[in-house]
Amino acid sequence: MSWFIKKRQQKIAVEEKTVRVPEGLWIKCDACRELIYRAELVNTHNVCPKCGYHFRIGVEERLAALMDPGFQELFGSLASNDPLTFVAAKSYAEQLSKLKAAGHDHDAVVVVEGTLKGHPLVLAVMDWDFLAASMGCVVGEKLKLGAERALASGAGYIIISCSGGARMQEGTYSLMQMAKVSAALARLDRAGLPYLSILTDPTTGGVSASHAMLGDLNIAEPKALIGFAGPRVIEQTIKQTLPEGFQRSEFLLEHGMVDKVVPRDKLREFVALSLDWMARPLPAAAHD
Repeated sequence: MSWFIKKRQQKIAVEEKTVRVPEGLWIKCDACRELIYRAELVNTHNVCPKCGYHFRIGVEERLAALMDPGFQELFGSLASNDPLTFVAAKSYAEQLSKLKAAGHDHDAVVVVEGTLKGHPLVLAVMDWDFLAASMGCVVGEKLKLGAERALASGAGYIIISCSGGARMQEGTYSLMQMAKVSAALARLDRAGLPYLSILTDPTTGGVSASHAMLGDLNIAEPKALIGFAGPRVIEQTIKQTLPEGFQRSEFLLEHGMVDKVVPRDKLREFVALSLDWMARPLPAAAHD
């Protein structure tokens, strides 16, 4: 009968082992929503290996990806103040103080001078982390001074745009920068010096309505949002549904608003080839 008697065995508590994955190892792609091992992005220039989505990158990464070693920063001492004593939900002066304390002491653009594959170059990179790279007085002044430095040294000029537009905390002063920078770029054009505009995600507002679209060559990263007003505002204004992909790089290329869409890992080589071509002297017949 002992065969049919179920013996009760004492249950021993087993401690469950949980493996904790360190935070920050994985990142979700904003486009395809797939998880990506963050270390893998280092090898792809912060481009999603599954769908090609270009993540936003910082100023240091931009400079390292384009410039030859040994470049020097220009106009780094210029800093914004509060010309209108602007107070809204947050004091503008307080915002500037916090950004400076966090190490953002170059305002929303960094201008450097150096070479790109041997070509003398002045390069300006807009910094999204500083108030969405909005264009205030200091940004406009540094972009204008960058154009003048390129003119004085006979170098090419490149602006990498990434911006939410004009800086509302500086009111009309910020809007005046559009005309000031455009006038400086016109002097470069008259001197026959190349100006390349590189548009990244997003390039909107007064920046898109001024220097971002004035390049001798307008280059965009894939799937970047480029336009003046946002798609929702446009739809509400015209009471129509916009085409799919409206205001993205590929749509603008198809409709003649940009000249070339270039993936990030090909950008340095493409810019170098463009400068090779644009710096080539014209034949005598062309001057006549």
